[in-house]
Amino acid sequence: MAMKRMVLEIGMGTDIRGTDYTKAAVRALRDALWHNSLTVTSALGVPIDSMKVEVKIGVPKPEAVDTAQVLAVLPHGTGTCEVVEGGLEIPNASGTGSTVMATAAAVVWLDLPEETV
Repeated sequence: MAMKRMVLEIGMGTDIRGTDYTKAAVRALRDALWHNSLTVTSALGVPIDSMKVEVKIGVPKPEAVDTAQVLAVLPHGTGTCEVVEGGLEIPNASGTGSTVMATAAAVVWLDLPEETV
């Protein structure tokens, strides 16, 4: 068996007023995932929950993201989550808060028999 990269999904999410990095990250991953319907597992005859999903989130303050909440978005398979510096933070006019923009990438891997690789 060999792990094979099958899909790359990308998305963007925001928290308009709350400066909540986790909320923006969750919305970014949902944006990436909810615009697709993956049929690759059934086409290859492997269980849908055999997917391994690598999630990468970009936000201005990586330490402010709860990765467990981000991974809870995954509807199938198992995942890992890495949070890196990226995205945007735009302060409001009064300086009392910010809009946070997060970016997300989800890479789907499948462990396939050598003859299908």
